[in-house]
Amino acid sequence: MKWVFYIVGVVLILMGAVWALQGINVIPVGFMAGHFQYTIFGLILAVAGIGLLVFANRRSRSTPKAEGSGKSVK
Repeated sequence: MKWVFYIVGVVLILMGAVWALQGINVIPVGFMAGHFQYTIFGLILAVAGIGLLVFANRRSRSTPKAEGSGKSVK
């Protein structure tokens, strides 16, 4: 399940970067080119993707592993 969060997070970051670059007219293709509001939307989307990656990393670290805990059963 963790890999799904990684894939979605990376896709959100890439989409956000493209939207932001179109908004500031670095990529002058499409209806978003030159409209500053899409820069804001892109930055928000990229931050959401980064947050999803951070969430996926914290979630995987907080899960304790039962195997190899060092406790012996008597």
